[in-house]
Amino acid sequence: MEIIQTSENALSATTVSAVMNVPIEKINIADWLLNLPDAEYQRCSVNHIAAGITSNFEGVPMSINVEYVGTALVVQHYIFDQYRPEYCRMLSVSDTITASGRSKVQVLWELRAEKIDDQTSMFTNTIHATATPEFLEFIKERGISLAEAAKARQEASDAHNHEETPLFAKSIENKALYGKYNLPF
Repeated sequence: MEIIQTSENALSATTVSAVMNVPIEKINIADWLLNLPDAEYQRCSVNHIAAGITSNFEGVPMSINVEYVGTALVVQHYIFDQYRPEYCRMLSVSDTITASGRSKVQVLWELRAEKIDDQTSMFTNTIHATATPEFLEFIKERGISLAEAAKARQEASDAHNHEETPLFAKSIENKALYGKYNLPF
């Protein structure tokens, strides 16, 4: 069940956009993501370790991503909530592993494409991290305030998003135009 982000549990919210030189009609974010090779995911950030596609018990597609966000190793279990050519919404209760231990954070990931004109589109990558009750207990036990945890997560998540978004956009553009991954960015 999704935890709604409030001021009492918000860790981060970051949105970054990049222009793609491709008409909106050729873009299919859902297809790009559902077929994204591990190596292509890794090319989009120095902090990306691995990615793969699977499904949950109900047969709903999932994207499993392993990456560093700041100093935390994060294993994300994104369940596809919505997946259309121009929009994907995924929710994960992600494992976060740090030097001080392991906990869980909810991450909402949204990928969107919008038409700019007949030849260009805007790609937007939005990520919201929300503290789970387990995470709130984890930081309390370690004497860390939510504000301190949120500041660190916001800085790390925003830096990560600024690195990966332009490269995701180029990968989506390449897939839309040439039907391939592993083309020059």
